[in-house]
Amino acid sequence: MIDLHFTPTPNGQKISIALEELELPYTLINYDIFEGDQHTAEFGRINPNHKLPAIVDHDPPFDGGPHAVFESGAILQYLAEKTGRLLPADARARSVAIQWLTWQMAGLGPMGGQAAHFIRYAPEQIPYAITRYSNEVARLLMVLERRLGEAEYLAGDEYSIADIAVWPGRFTTPDMADQYPNTARWHAAIAARPAVIRGREAEKAVPAKYAQRRAVLSAEQWSNMFGERMLGAVRL
Repeated sequence: MIDLHFTPTPNGQKISIALEELELPYTLINYDIFEGDQHTAEFGRINPNHKLPAIVDHDPPFDGGPHAVFESGAILQYLAEKTGRLLPADARARSVAIQWLTWQMAGLGPMGGQAAHFIRYAPEQIPYAITRYSNEVARLLMVLERRLGEAEYLAGDEYSIADIAVWPGRFTTPDMADQYPNTARWHAAIAARPAVIRGREAEKAVPAKYAQRRAVLSAEQWSNMFGERMLGAVRL
């Protein structure tokens, strides 16, 4: 059994989708990050970075008792290696999958997060920051579009953890489909997978308060997300 410490954001959905794809039994432990659930000392022993998601595997493929894994990319790779699935067996294709997984973790994910912060949460709208990060996200989406014009999936012919890492949050609209037709094709194919549907069911769907275009946070919520309580958690 795996404990999935979860908040319903794209990062959390990566792991719920992977667990469903791999048919691994898991217990969902939901956190409200606006309310600061992630800042407890107990959770810090699972993830010293106090971010979601994280897992605890009670039946790891090695000795030593339960094993905790944090960071969504590391979790995806751990689960794929544990099961021997969702990573190509061919060494070249496996390397390609890991490259695109790392691209999401190092590029698309952080740049999207920074754009979202300055658009949604920053107390003052800072045009330079919004333009800087929005432009970088647009560039990365063109990288994705070009890759998906070359191959069915990011690693090539085979669906993998690279696709699972990138797919959440890449919602398409008619305008997006016109601009990014290869991405729209890929997105629709993955959205139709039964395991993806299960991995995004009601209790795992991104709530409106996490996705609002312009968020207004209470002082306590700001502290939990970006301020003193967030900083204080790592001092516990």
